[in-house]
Amino acid sequence: MSLVMIIELLIVLAALYVGSRYGSLALGAISGIGLAILVFGFGLKPGTPPTDVIYIIIAAVTCAGTLQASGGMDWMIQIAERMLRKHPDHITFLGPLTTFFLTVLVGTGHVVYTIMPIICDIALKKNIRPERPCGVSSIASQVGITCSPIAAAVVAFVTISNANGYMVSIPQVLMVTIPACLTGLMCAAAASYKRGKDLDKDPEFLKRKSDPETYRYMYGSSATTLDKTITKEAKASVFIFLGALLVIVLFAFCQMIHVSDGRALAEALNLPKMNIVIQIIMLTAAACNIMFCKAAPKKAVAGAVWQSGMVAVVAIYGIAWLADTYFGNYLDEMKLMLADLVTSYPWSIAFVFFLVSVLINSQGAVVVAMLPLAYELGIAGPVLLGVLPSVYGYFFIPNYPSDIATVNFDRSGTTVIGKYLLNHSFMMPGLVCTIVSTVVGYLITNVLFSGYFAGFIQ
Repeated sequence: MSLVMIIELLIVLAALYVGSRYGSLALGAISGIGLAILVFGFGLKPGTPPTDVIYIIIAAVTCAGTLQASGGMDWMIQIAERMLRKHPDHITFLGPLTTFFLTVLVGTGHVVYTIMPIICDIALKKNIRPERPCGVSSIASQVGITCSPIAAAVVAFVTISNANGYMVSIPQVLMVTIPACLTGLMCAAAASYKRGKDLDKDPEFLKRKSDPETYRYMYGSSATTLDKTITKEAKASVFIFLGALLVIVLFAFCQMIHVSDGRALAEALNLPKMNIVIQIIMLTAAACNIMFCKAAPKKAVAGAVWQSGMVAVVAIYGIAWLADTYFGNYLDEMKLMLADLVTSYPWSIAFVFFLVSVLINSQGAVVVAMLPLAYELGIAGPVLLGVLPSVYGYFFIPNYPSDIATVNFDRSGTTVIGKYLLNHSFMMPGLVCTIVSTVVGYLITNVLFSGYFAGFIQ
């Protein structure tokens, strides 16, 4: 690795680091500074922005935004809250399952902001240390991204894999990631079940509780969505959204099924590629929500789901373009340096995915930036599918919005960012979940079903 390569890599890392410190749009914008330095300062050939993935994210976020604007998301949260309050003793397991499946359905982890105060409230009122369900529930809201049929990470994995000759479909990805991530999530919940001191034995909590004003702050009100009125239009928007997801999955199955002449059913029916299908279906569902479910466009674009999704678009745009520029210009050198490692231990790419995720706070951006390099290094598609859960590493440094919000939602003060930064409430469940999910995913695709399953997903 030459001195110039090292300097340019440091520029890439510096852009990612500074962008992560500012957060939000800065991730993509400051990546543009790094891109300008590489192109105009060092004369590197510009890479290619990931336009296909960006278009899909825009369509999916628009659909989810109209779902929120119509009130449909409130109805989904109400259903989840009723279930949680019916079984408060199991909040450490049910809380993360709830945030996980909400993310799977909506395609973004930012839905956690509505349900997290409820999880904290239920735990505190049941005298369960809120850190236990809150820490793992925040992790679960992000883990669900690699299990959602409309999330950027999944769509990008399928799109890039197909372009590199690994013809995997969205249902086939979910057949690996959902069981793998659920296993990791339940292991993290089990590890959190008796985590920390019980509230009646925690001197810091008891000290806060003894103060009348703090006591009223902790116990004086209840976080709930059950008092919201749900309109028939809100319920209809949920059915439209779920119907759109079902149609997308059915189209994806058409890519998997082959007819007598060996062609995929989708090819025989002259259907468009999945990236086009997703965009058409999501935009159609968004239009139906606007026309029939009173989803005001201004309300949709002002909602947290649409805004966070568009921030992700800018982040992926800048980060992926920067990474593609650097790695694209030094692909031969990268192959030479990493050939022995990835040949002997192809699963080690999981460490690269994880470390990059720690820097850039976006699973979709990790996939778009690093997956093409992984394929160029000769790593097999099933290996990369197996280690896909490793693209979630941004819990490591507790600066992600959902983690920070969870700390603020926990009125008991047990969910914390530690004095030494890394000793925070999300570290243990995050490491347990990511490690177990990655190992299980790898076993599913490369060991347990190396015969039947490996052939099935080719």
